Amino acid sequence: MRLVAYLDDHGSEALGRIENGTVRRLRGIDRIDRTTSTDALLAAETEPASSAGPSAAGAALDGLTLLPVARPGKIFCVGLNYRSHVTETKRELPTYPVLFPKFASNLIGAGADIVLPPESEQVDYEAELAVVIGRPGRRIAREDALDHVLGYTICNDVTMRDFQYKTHQWMQGKAWDASTPLGPVLVTGDEIDPGALDISLRLNGAEMQASGTDRMIFDVPALIAVTSQFTRLEPGDVILTGTPGGVGFRRDPQVFLADGDVVEVEISGIGTLRNTVRAES
Repeated sequence: MRLVAYLDDHGSEALGRIENGTVRRLRGIDRIDRTTSTDALLAAETEPASSAGPSAAGAALDGLTLLPVARPGKIFCVGLNYRSHVTETKRELPTYPVLFPKFASNLIGAGADIVLPPESEQVDYEAELAVVIGRPGRRIAREDALDHVLGYTICNDVTMRDFQYKTHQWMQGKAWDASTPLGPVLVTGDEIDPGALDISLRLNGAEMQASGTDRMIFDVPALIAVTSQFTRLEPGDVILTGTPGGVGFRRDPQVFLADGDVVEVEISGIGTLRNTVRAES
């Protein structure tokens, strides 16, 4: 199943299922958050075609204003989770996942502008697979971890490098409001093997990152087990699983996002997350 969050004809939040290439609005469920169970989503019916508004009868995905596919209570980000990225940072391989937070206010949808804040001169990209939790749990065993996944989507972990490295903690470079695209669709876990996906990022059509999720140091079940050890995971929570090598900060010469750039993150089996970069006015 492929799900999409968007604004309806009245500007209200809506959740739809993609059927035969069009988006059909779900009845009674407007968002994916901690109140939305996997069972309810899987059982939800779509609005009848006779309902008011084109999105009930089926709207084209390209014609919708997309929202982040989930409204998480918690966002866990994983740093240094691909060997190629660890190598380019000249760090040692971690023996425990490097974790830091983002917040729901940081998220934007596919197609929304990535806004360059005037305070930062080093805005960078990071292609990532995102995991959306569907069933709650605490101290989840690795062998049970995927049972708690609702689905997978794409993230661009946009990072202000000059702020990230002000201290040994990364949050001030990672948690800028309206900076982190998440989408365009969520693909349910029964359709995806999270350990066998191709992941790439293009900047203005040029490939900057390319890898596979089989090259993660800590795979998705491990990340769920680790995070749920110290906090209860709830439906809608998101885990960003880290980025492969090729980030702009580690290139020679360095590459940073500029006004007018188009950034595309593609993950096999999910699709392409595309956003334009704009200077903050």
